[in-house]
Amino acid sequence: MTVWTLGINHHTAPLDLRGRFAFPLDQIPHTLARFRQSMARAPEATLLSTCNRTEIYCSTDGQSLDPAIAWLAQAGGVSPHELRSHAYILQGDDAARHAFRVASGLDSMVLGEAQILGQLKDAVRAADDAGALGTTLHQLFQRSFAVAKQVRSSTEIGAHSISMTAAAVRLAGQLFEDLKDITVLFVGAGEMIELAATHFAAKTPKGMAIANRTLERGEALAGRFGAEVLRLADLPERLHEYDAVVSCTASTLPIIGLGAVERALKRRKHRPIFMVDLAVPRDIEQEVKALEDVYLYTVDDLAAVVQTGRDNRQAAVAQAEAIIDAGVQSFMHWMQQRDPKAGVVQLIQQIHQQTDVWREVELARARKRLAKGEDVEAVLEALAKGLTQKMLHGTLAELHTGDAEAREATAQTVSRLFLRER
Repeated sequence: MTVWTLGINHHTAPLDLRGRFAFPLDQIPHTLARFRQSMARAPEATLLSTCNRTEIYCSTDGQSLDPAIAWLAQAGGVSPHELRSHAYILQGDDAARHAFRVASGLDSMVLGEAQILGQLKDAVRAADDAGALGTTLHQLFQRSFAVAKQVRSSTEIGAHSISMTAAAVRLAGQLFEDLKDITVLFVGAGEMIELAATHFAAKTPKGMAIANRTLERGEALAGRFGAEVLRLADLPERLHEYDAVVSCTASTLPIIGLGAVERALKRRKHRPIFMVDLAVPRDIEQEVKALEDVYLYTVDDLAAVVQTGRDNRQAAVAQAEAIIDAGVQSFMHWMQQRDPKAGVVQLIQQIHQQTDVWREVELARARKRLAKGEDVEAVLEALAKGLTQKMLHGTLAELHTGDAEAREATAQTVSRLFLRER
């Protein structure tokens, strides 16, 4: 069995492309079922989908990744070629290390942020409920959660990190003289909006409102902050009342269009509107950003703000990476114990790596001799002899060590390897 990861994230794909691959949490079980049916043999699988990444984690018995790439490309409405140009494919210890880094917040736009760990746990729970989580992925993710806990408790990786919502408040403070004098509208009632409302409420704005498709959920959140509740259908007629708008819904299409914002600006006599779109796909039409009196920020626009203090935490990053490396080694050892063939595969890889080094050394020596004008036949003879000596050195040394019984056993092995008929 092997573990692999196929994904796109904020490092590899622009926001609008990521938006094509956004899967709401309540659709994950059904989506996983369709994905597993597309494979020749249904693999263990988990699907993680956030505003910054969409990743499929799988444990398979060596199946080709091409069907997985084709399925994901079709789900996002792009060609496999386009998906490959923005995707990453990780296997074995690279896939395990990626999972541990994601859980620990090292691969996040906000270095050390804790929200991704909860999102990953939700994704794993959804995969388990869908019957897609087997022993291997269960071990991978439980170990990733343990590593993330250790990273957070024993390093300062999360110290002074600026969340997306805190960054939004900071940017609003740069536009408005005093946040106590503004009114803020929050569109949606999920976790990100709750975080945003908490950060803005700390600045005691003049007024706050929650607009949500489901009034009951909107009222529950509004009650915590003393905010007004709006129906989403009333948004176009009320938009002009708010100085700041923060939106994050699960809508697959924009819910705040260019026309609605233009009308709002006209009624505001072109007083500026600060807008933050935390949704993927977008909640606010992209063209809104071109309006002169609108200051619109997306999750990607906030990237520079949330990097503040990153350089000061490089020591913590190094500590976290060491913890992750230990976790990866432990997981891969567990994998090898379950599958003896995995150790053989690793040995084969190491042999190839060693012979590559020998080849490069001898080629470099041969090129230098040729550059000096030495005879080509002599150089080729030396190249072949050098490679042969390097490959046989360890074997010949073993034939001269140990007692008679050990040498006899080594001799039989060497005979099978080097003297058998082709």
